[in-house]
Amino acid sequence: MSELNTLIYLSLAALIAYVVKRTTGKIGIPIVTGYVLIGILFGISLLRIFNAEALDRLDIVNDFALGIIGFTIGTELRREVFDKLGKPILLIALFESSVAFILVTVLIYLLDPSKIYQALILGAVASATAPAATVYVIQQYKAKGPLSSTILAVVGIDDAFALIIFVFAAVISKSILKAQEISWLHVFITPILEIIFSIVVGTLSGFVFSGLFRKVRYPDDLLLGIAAFILLILGVSQKFHLSGLLATMAFGTVVSNINSMLTNRSAKILEGVSPLLFAYFFIFAGAHLDVGLLPRIGFMGLIYLLARAAGKVGGAVLGAILGKAPSIVKKYVGFALIPQVGVAIALAIMVKKEFGGSEYGEVGMLLSSMVINILLFTTVVTEVVGPLLTKYTLTKAGERQD
Repeated sequence: MSELNTLIYLSLAALIAYVVKRTTGKIGIPIVTGYVLIGILFGISLLRIFNAEALDRLDIVNDFALGIIGFTIGTELRREVFDKLGKPILLIALFESSVAFILVTVLIYLLDPSKIYQALILGAVASATAPAATVYVIQQYKAKGPLSSTILAVVGIDDAFALIIFVFAAVISKSILKAQEISWLHVFITPILEIIFSIVVGTLSGFVFSGLFRKVRYPDDLLLGIAAFILLILGVSQKFHLSGLLATMAFGTVVSNINSMLTNRSAKILEGVSPLLFAYFFIFAGAHLDVGLLPRIGFMGLIYLLARAAGKVGGAVLGAILGKAPSIVKKYVGFALIPQVGVAIALAIMVKKEFGGSEYGEVGMLLSSMVINILLFTTVVTEVVGPLLTKYTLTKAGERQD
């Protein structure tokens, strides 16, 4: 079906989403799990209706969906949330990302001590948690409470920690492959500058948006304004190699802390748009995944999957304990941090760009191939299991409002 144009693909995805939404409601599983599974069925793994060429053309839809996800997370980071949960949030994000990195790096290194660069890169990719699936499940079940607020904040801040860890690991790995001395200044300065500039772009946009639209009452006008600013932030982020997720998150944070009325109106408007965009995002994410990769990744892929899950859950519990978080947060927060599609795939693409070229020869190409294969396969598992675990935690915590 390679002859189909982009609009027909979008129409087909919307119809599929409608059927999935009706079906998942009857069998009691999260909608996002259904979207990912149906995406796998229609994608490059099986039916190949959504082929690689078509998915490349549809990437802009995913970018916009991630922008709305970032904005949604940001609107939850209100001053009163940080006053109440600020320390636990930061410690949970720090430990769940760093412990996952350490566990995966150590165990992958033990499997093949001759390739420490491979262990470092896989560990860095493992540190990332994708916010999209978690945010969607929380929205689906209208969850409210300390656990939901903590989860939303953690999956947003996690992006910053994962970025720092990745740049750190990439610089060391490049130095090892080139047999050069490590530039520690570059290791620390590069990710910090990227994070700072991403936050600056989002913060400035938030102040300008709040000033221009604070008196706007018509929903249509406000929708146009939100779309314009999110797209602008994403465009600037791509142009200057910044984190679009962090920038849109900072945008939402500023708006929510300046004008709560504007934030509430914006959230209600996006409620009418986000179901379609989120459906596209997860169907296309599933369509990218290749379930035939298991024989190629073997035991290393299984170790990566288990070590990452243990690091996320264990690190989150440790951070919650040190931060003296509410008991409900200590008990369940780690189980909502398993999904990895989105941010981790973006990091895998960065691995391919930085190591898959001629500069590092066959070693670099093998490294990028291994990382992408392991990530894509384990993403199939985490995107199916992750939303189910998130639903379980919200139910056990008593925060579901549906």
